[in-house]
Amino acid sequence: MRAYRFRSLALVAIAVVALPLAGCSRKSARADLPYVARDVGTLYLAAKDRLDKKQYKLAAALFDEVERQHPYSVWARRAQLMGAFSYYLAKDYSNAIQSAQRFLAVHPGNRDAPYAYYLVGISYYEQIQDVTRDQKITQQALDSLGELTRRYPNTRYAADARLKIDLVRDHLAGKEMEVGRFYERRGQWLAATVRFRNVIDTYQTTTHTPEALMRLTETYLALGVPEEANKAAAVLSSNYPGSDWYQRAYKLMQAHQDKLAAVPKAQ
Repeated sequence: MRAYRFRSLALVAIAVVALPLAGCSRKSARADLPYVARDVGTLYLAAKDRLDKKQYKLAAALFDEVERQHPYSVWARRAQLMGAFSYYLAKDYSNAIQSAQRFLAVHPGNRDAPYAYYLVGISYYEQIQDVTRDQKITQQALDSLGELTRRYPNTRYAADARLKIDLVRDHLAGKEMEVGRFYERRGQWLAATVRFRNVIDTYQTTTHTPEALMRLTETYLALGVPEEANKAAAVLSSNYPGSDWYQRAYKLMQAHQDKLAAVPKAQ
């Protein structure tokens, strides 16, 4: 994903340090280490040591062991989220999402739920591909970040999520524009119009709106509905009067008017 992959590791790290030492969890379904019985303190400190040494996969496996061997200890819940965070740092986003979602399933009303939602959202966000690829992950990022802002709008995680939502929406609009331009190049004017119209209706606050309005001017003229083309150009003139896209739309409408004026009137 081009310019959209911005990390927020400092924010996440601060949040992990602040997690309380309480709660319980079920046994982890993942066990990357052979079972060797150890006391909870030894396991947790070993996991934290691996995390500090940036051995993230091993740290995640050890945090999972805390859950597996001591599911009802006061350390288990913290280990669950620390494990999710370790998977995230290891770029094992699938396991990071699963671990955070498992925490939410067991502790839906917990005070650390906003952090778990944030881990889910940021893990999807980091997997976003460029606009030439399928955007399923992009939509999942938008949905999960949106859920965080709806459930916990006043948290610091929601503040960061809102910034990323703007970038994700711009990315999805970019995908619509790419598909619309593809249809336009092939002369499939109606299909192109649908895509450009969706940018205006769904992603009107993104950076792609001026171009979408200009493209609508083009496709409406090609479809033989100059009234709609004129409406798109008028919106472009009103909202983006100094843009190059408006200049292009203006020239298109002027050329259309000149063409009509050149047609001899019936006697």
